[in-house]
Amino acid sequence: MTFNDRFIRACLKQDVDRIPVWYMRQAGRYDPEYRKIKEKYTLLEICRQPELAAEVTMMPVRKLGVDAAILYSDIMNPVASLGVEFDIVKDVGPVIENPIRSEADIDRLKPIDVEGDLPHILKTIQILSGELSVPLITFAGAPFTIASYLIEGRPSKNYIRTKSMMYGEPKLWNKLMDKLGDMVIAYLRAHIASGGKAFQLFDSWVGALSPADFSKYVLPTITRIFAELEDLDVPKIYFPGVASGELLPTLQGIQADVIGLDWRVSIQEGRRRLGERYAVQGNLDPFVLTAPMDTIKSYAKDIIDQGLMQNGYVFNLGHGLFPEASIDKLKQLTEYVHEYSASVIAQRS
Repeated sequence: MTFNDRFIRACLKQDVDRIPVWYMRQAGRYDPEYRKIKEKYTLLEICRQPELAAEVTMMPVRKLGVDAAILYSDIMNPVASLGVEFDIVKDVGPVIENPIRSEADIDRLKPIDVEGDLPHILKTIQILSGELSVPLITFAGAPFTIASYLIEGRPSKNYIRTKSMMYGEPKLWNKLMDKLGDMVIAYLRAHIASGGKAFQLFDSWVGALSPADFSKYVLPTITRIFAELEDLDVPKIYFPGVASGELLPTLQGIQADVIGLDWRVSIQEGRRRLGERYAVQGNLDPFVLTAPMDTIKSYAKDIIDQGLMQNGYVFNLGHGLFPEASIDKLKQLTEYVHEYSASVIAQRS
């Protein structure tokens, strides 16, 4: 079995023969086969069955021809090891039984025990490491995004309780950030030890903060996470979520290899704001996939042309796939990215 390392090479800003592609939430509800599995099992039930979770992870690799797999899991899985009870509620998201509102609540959080409490996740990674012909990306939710669920008790639009703790009780906030930072570091280190070939830190909702507040209340923990994982010889991706373009200049200096961009800032402008250090990933608006194929290709071409201006580019969406996306259009898009970028690169060489 030939191993396709195109994604790894792009993350490290090395030469590639064509632009690599993967999609956030590529193992998900847009796939009719996956929807049938979800009729039998919940997301968390799938995660607890390593063989099934591995199969779901591999499905988009076979069907779409993408250059990387992303572990089928959920960003909330590791908090179970801290002693937090939660459920993933359909059409809602994570719902926390007892939200964190006090110092006593934070003190009750246990240190994560990945091997003891989450062996099914590590087993899934081990299975995939032996079966995939493309790199496996594992992931964790970043501390701000996890904290927003733990404090609010469920997804929020304005993060009022989260920001109230951040602004009003900064010592308490920093204590929670430290505990969640420790959780992420241990969790991702165990992933890579089990066979993960890259990881992405998802900070889906941190775009709700101003650059000044992000720098003060969140960036120190993000910086620590990447610094403490710097010894891992795998590509490290930070995705600061949607509406995060204004945060990009503050990221200069974190020990990541790749920064994910949403669609509100162009690849070219994202690179300008980040400086020369990082590869970039993104950033097609997922809902462009509702358009005719010619329109989708036109948007993709513009993004690819910008990505090809220098080494270090991975094609992706600016956020996760939505359930109504067409699997046929995704397959055509993947083929187009590969074929068009390969023709441009060939002409240059």
